[in-house]
Amino acid sequence: MTDRSTTCCIAGGGPAGMMLGFLLARAGVEVLVLEKHADFFRDFRGDTIHPSTQEIMNDLGLLDEFLELPHNKLTELVGDIDGQPYRLVDFTRLPTRSKFMAMMPQWDFLSFLARKASAYPAFNLALETEATGFIEAGGRVTGVTADTPDGPLEITADLVVLAAGRNSSLKDALKLEADEFGVPFDVTWFRLPKRTEALPSLGRLGDGHLLVTIDRGEYWQAGLLIGKGTFDAIKAQGLEAFRAQIVRIAPFMKASVEDLEGWEDVKLLSVQVDRLRRWYRPGLLCIGDSAHAMSPAGGVGVNFAVADAVAAANQLARPLARRNLSADDLAAVQKRREPPVRLMQAVQVRQGALFGNVDSPWTRRIFKLISVAAPLRHAMGRAVGLGFRPEHVQTPDAGTTPTSGA
Repeated sequence: MTDRSTTCCIAGGGPAGMMLGFLLARAGVEVLVLEKHADFFRDFRGDTIHPSTQEIMNDLGLLDEFLELPHNKLTELVGDIDGQPYRLVDFTRLPTRSKFMAMMPQWDFLSFLARKASAYPAFNLALETEATGFIEAGGRVTGVTADTPDGPLEITADLVVLAAGRNSSLKDALKLEADEFGVPFDVTWFRLPKRTEALPSLGRLGDGHLLVTIDRGEYWQAGLLIGKGTFDAIKAQGLEAFRAQIVRIAPFMKASVEDLEGWEDVKLLSVQVDRLRRWYRPGLLCIGDSAHAMSPAGGVGVNFAVADAVAAANQLARPLARRNLSADDLAAVQKRREPPVRLMQAVQVRQGALFGNVDSPWTRRIFKLISVAAPLRHAMGRAVGLGFRPEHVQTPDAGTTPTSGA
């Protein structure tokens, strides 16, 4: 067992963890981010970079460079009902520099943050390093244990931030109380080659089901919504029945579905919406999915995670630099971020009921109503594109040379 110490140790190299690590290091706070994988390349992760997150990149002076990465621009979101397109979300009236959603692979987003963060001496990223437990003393979390390619490691820190996702065993170990909100659907994710062009649409409703279709240029990243807990029954019906279901919703995919050669090509996302009642303990803070799992509806999860990170950095950078962090500082992060999370989750639970019954006449009526009412489309654009409390960077830039602290 070897030892290491830092000011802030972040368990998890996803959007929340990487953004927080970047901002703290940029402010001169020593930070160590632990990522259990060897890189950021994982498929079927949230990759909708909303205008709110692009505004944060603009705050950092990085937006132009960021948008040089491969991405697709969506100025509006369109839904398809039985082949008829309906405009549902319009970003063009937002008071932001970017008036579009950027569809960008999450691994590109995270790699970009890692490159920019690495310019700061206070930033450290440990790949293939998985936090496995917490170190506690005197009722306070004082660090983590971790597994590395070179053996076990103990890391002590003034603050441990859990940003390891919704299914982390570390989250379970904390035994923090959480509220769970029922969602009646799961999502099966898969790739299909793009052999036939189709009208752009993120969601296609047909045959009583909803199919998400993300245009990746050479392929479709697709997600079929299924009833909660029904995946085993669907597999029992056979892959051919699954392929046929896809074609009934999106006939243009008929030339592509044969590329689903086995169930190993289909990944199940078990959708959950939950929220910790308390996001912190002395020496520990949970953010992103670790604090509040979001539904994939609206693609807001990445952006709420990033907003958590910005709010946490704004609140904690100074006390961390001065080494006088208190539980009140951690409580302030939850106080700021919990209200917008609560509001968005309430919206998502209602969306879940809608998506869980997509064949209802009310679903079709709602889609049609929004599509003909520009004010509703603009309101949807604000709710989806900005969320309910956009965050802006307030932390200083300490520069890329070693500093003596704040």
